Amino acid sequence: MSHANISVFVPHIGCPNQCSFCNQYCITGHTAAPTADDVRSAVEVALSSGGTANGREIAFFGGSFTAIERGYMTELLSAAKPFVDNGSVSGIRVSTRPDAIDSEVLTLLAQYGVTAVELGAQCMNDRVLSLNRRGHTAADVYDAAKLIRERGFELGLQMMTGLYGSDDATDTDTARQFIAIGADTVRIYPTVVLRGTYLERLMGAGEYVPQTVDGAASLCARLISMFESSSIRVIRVGLHTVDEGSYIGGPWHPAFGEICRSYIYRQRIAEGLHGASECTVYVAPTEVSKAIGQKRSNIEYFRTKGCNVHIKGDGSLKNDEIRIEEATN
Repeated sequence: MSHANISVFVPHIGCPNQCSFCNQYCITGHTAAPTADDVRSAVEVALSSGGTANGREIAFFGGSFTAIERGYMTELLSAAKPFVDNGSVSGIRVSTRPDAIDSEVLTLLAQYGVTAVELGAQCMNDRVLSLNRRGHTAADVYDAAKLIRERGFELGLQMMTGLYGSDDATDTDTARQFIAIGADTVRIYPTVVLRGTYLERLMGAGEYVPQTVDGAASLCARLISMFESSSIRVIRVGLHTVDEGSYIGGPWHPAFGEICRSYIYRQRIAEGLHGASECTVYVAPTEVSKAIGQKRSNIEYFRTKGCNVHIKGDGSLKNDEIRIEEATN
């Protein structure tokens, strides 16, 4: 099923914390809280562009949805629910904090047609969570996820790589725990340093060094492979956009997801080579550019390793398949 959101951004309201990395305006460009009319308008505009309800969801993102004032939350849900009832969309997706979930709020969400709940877990290491002022623990993630799954909602988990105090091993352990929890979907966001955040102060003081694009992409490629081999859908890698005037540092790139996919192809090609100095790698035609890599990065990488790699499309292959033919000397 394709994944399509009709996104409604609820700014930083309801959230009791100002996390080390958080500046919602810089991420979403939104400061005003949406009204019920805004919800209806956003959905109607999206529906006017055509398409089917299959996989199309109304998504409340940007804030901690279940932590906002209850009357305001139900006002937004009341505006969205008729579109679920009449079949215009397949459901409603909300994003919230792990410590803002309980049985009562899940009952309410179900009454209004919510089908998926995403938890901003970010990391499953309590020390890292504390250093980044998250205000919740890993145990809160486990408890909330258990309730969500028991009530029949789709469970989404969101993680951040490269947080203050974290490293590749910590982030990989977070992915393992997400798999153990039984997430249905995952979003991976490498940490970007934004103006006006605690991370900006730490970076300025030399106490925090963000990931590079290449370092983050290499790690995220491994995480994506872990999740997908466990049948967990990765529905986003990297921030959609960042306000240029507020970007301080870190691994933001407009094509970050494609860079990660290129790294996956690099890893898979490397695993399939057996010392040949030349080979042809066949992939699905739509995957050729990813396999080649941005600015032919994968071709150049293998050239430095002594192997001349050619990438070609093969219509008989699926998107996740490759075939390697090594030249014989």
